[in-house]
Amino acid sequence: MSHSILSPSSSHRWLHCTPSARLEEPYPDTSGLAAKEGTAAHALCEHKLKTALGTESVRPESDFQDEAMEQHSDEYVSWILETIKDEVKPVIMIEQKLDLSEYVPEGFGTADCIIASGNKLHVIDFKYGLGVLVNAENNTQMMLYALGALELLDGIFDIETIEMTIFQPRKENISSWTITPDELKTWAHEILKPNAELAFNGEGELCNGSWCQFCKAAAKCRKRAEAALELAKDEFKDPTSLSDEEIEQVLPKLDDLIKWAEEIKEYAQQKALKGKKWSGFKLVAGRSNRKYVSEAKVIAACQAAGFTDIYKKSLRTITDMEKVMTKPVFQEILGSLVTKPVGKPTLVPVSDKRKEIEFTEETENESKH
Repeated sequence: MSHSILSPSSSHRWLHCTPSARLEEPYPDTSGLAAKEGTAAHALCEHKLKTALGTESVRPESDFQDEAMEQHSDEYVSWILETIKDEVKPVIMIEQKLDLSEYVPEGFGTADCIIASGNKLHVIDFKYGLGVLVNAENNTQMMLYALGALELLDGIFDIETIEMTIFQPRKENISSWTITPDELKTWAHEILKPNAELAFNGEGELCNGSWCQFCKAAAKCRKRAEAALELAKDEFKDPTSLSDEEIEQVLPKLDDLIKWAEEIKEYAQQKALKGKKWSGFKLVAGRSNRKYVSEAKVIAACQAAGFTDIYKKSLRTITDMEKVMTKPVFQEILGSLVTKPVGKPTLVPVSDKRKEIEFTEETENESKH
C-alpha cells in the first residue's frame, strides 16, 4: 500500500513540526500489531457496510477478527445506516480515494465513508485504536478528507455544511464537528498549504509537542531531547519540597517525558542488537520462564512412568464462557454471579471522559489495597 509523504493521518505532526516528515523518511515502518489489527477492522467494516448497502463484497479473513471486532464493526454499520435513514437520495462513498494535491504536494488519502445529500457533506472516520481518544474538532486529518471530498463533489452538490465524525467504538467515543466550506478553505489556504510546502521541502523549525508521540524520528530529535532535559533540570526536585502549583505545572509534562525516556532506551537497544556498543552498557539475556519442549512428549513420558495426576482443570474465563453460552443465556444464568470491581484510582487530565471518583474515607481505604 502506497503512502503519501504528507499523509492525512500524520498531518497533526507535520503541520506543527514541518521538518518531521522528511526526518522520518530514513526510518523503517515500525507499525506493530495494533496497526495490523486496525487494518483488519477497517476491512471488515468496509465489507459489512457494502453488504448492508446492497453492494457485492467478499468477506475479508484475518487472525485479528474476534467477537469484539464483529460487535464493533456491526455498531459502525448500524450507526451509518441510522445516520442516512432520513437523508434524501444520499450518495455514499466507502473507502474513497481522495486527491489532495491542490493543497498538499503529492497529497492523497482514503476516507472511510463520505455521505453527500442535499447541501450537506458528512465525512466519517472509523478508529479502532484503544489508546488515544480522538476528537473531531479541528482534526486536521478529517479536514484534509473534507477538502478532498469537496474537490471530488464540486459541481455535483452545493455544499453549505460539512460535518466530520470520528467513530471510535472501543473508547465509546463518537465525536462530531461542523464547519462551513468557506471556513475550511480559509484554513487550507492560510495554514495548510504554506506549511505543507515547508514540510514537503523539509524546511521550517523543529517543534516539540504532543504530535511527537508517533514520530519515527522522535528518539533522535534534538528539540524533543532539549525539552525533556530542560524539564528534568528545572523540575525534578524532591516532590515534598515542591508547592502544589509547581506540581500542577509538572504533571501534564510527565507522560511525554516518560515516553521520551522509553523511546531512547528502545532505540539504544535496537542499535545494540545490530552491534552498537554503548559505553557502560551491555546486552544480556533477560529473565524467561521454563516451558515444555513438547506437551505430547511430556504426557507420554509421565504416563510411561505411572504418573496420571498431571492435568489441572480451571473455570473458563468470563469472555470464553459468554462465547460458549451466548451473551443472553450467560446473562440469564450467570449475570448475578459476575461483578466488576472498581479499577485502581488513576490520576488523569480533566479531558479524560471517565467519571471522576468522589473522594470518601472508603475510597481512600480501597486505594491502599
